[in-house]
Amino acid sequence: MKISGAELFVKALKAEGVKHLFGFPGGVVIPVFDVLYSEPEIKVILARHEQGAVHAADGYARSTGKTGVCLVTSGPGATNTVTGIATANFDSVPIVCFTGQVSRSMIGNDAFQEADIVGITRPITKHNYLVLDRKDLGRILKEAFTIANSGRPGPVLVDLPKDVILEKGDDEYPARVSIRGYNPVLKGHPNQIKRAAAELKKAKRPLFYVGGGLHISGAVDVFRKAVKKTGVPVVHSLMGTGAIPGDDPLSLGMLGMHGTYVANMAVSHSDLLFGIGNRFDDRATGELAKFAPGAKIVHIDQDPVSISRNVPVEVPIVGDARHVLEQLLPLLEAPETEAWLGQIEDWRREHDQQEQPEGGVKAPGTERTEAVRGRKAANPGKAASAAAAKAKTESGQGSGGHLRPDTIIQAICKVFPDAIIATEVGQNQMWASQFYTFRHSRSLLTSGGLGTMGYGFPAAIGAQIANPDKRVIDIAGDGSIQMNIQELATAVYNELPVIVAILNNGFLGMVRQWQELFFGRRYSSTCLMRGENCPPECEGQMEGCPVYHPDFVKLAEAYGAVGLRVVEDAQIEPALKQAEAIKDRPVFIDFLVEREFNVFPMVAPGAGNAEMMFSEGGQS
Repeated sequence: MKISGAELFVKALKAEGVKHLFGFPGGVVIPVFDVLYSEPEIKVILARHEQGAVHAADGYARSTGKTGVCLVTSGPGATNTVTGIATANFDSVPIVCFTGQVSRSMIGNDAFQEADIVGITRPITKHNYLVLDRKDLGRILKEAFTIANSGRPGPVLVDLPKDVILEKGDDEYPARVSIRGYNPVLKGHPNQIKRAAAELKKAKRPLFYVGGGLHISGAVDVFRKAVKKTGVPVVHSLMGTGAIPGDDPLSLGMLGMHGTYVANMAVSHSDLLFGIGNRFDDRATGELAKFAPGAKIVHIDQDPVSISRNVPVEVPIVGDARHVLEQLLPLLEAPETEAWLGQIEDWRREHDQQEQPEGGVKAPGTERTEAVRGRKAANPGKAASAAAAKAKTESGQGSGGHLRPDTIIQAICKVFPDAIIATEVGQNQMWASQFYTFRHSRSLLTSGGLGTMGYGFPAAIGAQIANPDKRVIDIAGDGSIQMNIQELATAVYNELPVIVAILNNGFLGMVRQWQELFFGRRYSSTCLMRGENCPPECEGQMEGCPVYHPDFVKLAEAYGAVGLRVVEDAQIEPALKQAEAIKDRPVFIDFLVEREFNVFPMVAPGAGNAEMMFSEGGQS
């Protein structure tokens, strides 16, 4: 039977179990959307921008482990996907992105809406294809799905010329493919696994250090068994959040630049660091020469390139985390760690006894609340500007108030203890990781490697579509939420109850924090209220600041969503509960937070993880 390339494309999606496709149509791919129009098994989610479509497919994939799928047209449609593809590539997310292309005879002729998307995306995809022969289409589609969600997952791009989409050919879609040279290793080498078990047994100060690979491989259950069997405490990277419940006594929290005090101290004094599915990236390690100086390192990773890339590894194990841990579990014995656990408790108590911030509730994990030390000391000369800001806040016209980010996120955790949390990037991302108690795998969706502002909201949309029975919350900054705010229309028309908690301080907050700490409070291009009549010197809280735009409440209402504004502590929980009751449309909650509230602890550039700052210039 002869069918068009477009029809074979849709047949492939059905064979792969694709139920949702995120896309944006254009001239070249109209024939594909035409076939999808009559296909009841696949729901097309119309994004408002191609970047939003890719991020939504990414959030869909991260929250489920399934492959996310998006479809866009040629030229600018294809190039608009680049940031989303790079985001997925950095964090090993399985998506397949289909792009339209001009007809084969026009490629290279500067045809209308032509772009070499294969060349553009080669460095940021796991693999990509330009389909030049209709007879290869079925095989290429199968290979794309196979590569995207096997081994170390990642994005695959398939570029579809218009004439290939229209050309009729056979209807064969292979059940499996053999890809020459592509044989991901699943099980670890038995001798290396025995060595790893022996090193753990004899260690006096061991730690498990887990990353996103633990979630990707579906290894969380077996890992938790290993923790219970050995009693070894756990630190995690940002992407490893949720590997064990955040309120488990053996959970020390996140390590690195904005990690917890106890995690960074433990890593700095450990004698064995047992890495699983992590990259030892720069945000986690700090200055490499000072990272875990007395520790032997065991590293399990699917990708051999990641092992010993940044830190020397004594016991390398190449393999899938779940398969390797299943091999390792019977060999594990509990090391003697009584003194080590006592030292960890001492660090917790030591940090607890330091000055506590005003108000707020201690987050589970004790030391985590110390990150709220970002509150600035009173600054002479700011009383008048603070009063002006307060007046604007109370009138609903301003940005920045006296709410504390930690208090807001702890309230979110209280009202929604089992939510899927998406974040944007910056201060909001770090506060979410510090103050929300994550208990489940795949419950944090965030751009860890690329650090993509604008990721969280469309990712939350994808996650909500994939998980209709769960609440999905995007914790955002007022700068990052505006980068893909057009996807509010997507959420409204699909009746998605995504809640967006905007921590509104009127700044590009993390960049402003660096300017405060390392550039003498020269707030260059970070104040979102800066206007034509502002003085050259901006210190962020000056009298006579312009009214803040946009008004997020009115903006939400303009799209048909619900908008709420919170300016007082007493309003936080009622607003969240009001949002909880809304099931058929998104809710924006505009939380007016302290403008110069910082994220602490912080490891400054060039410092080791044990050299944490807790205030402007203070170290542990």
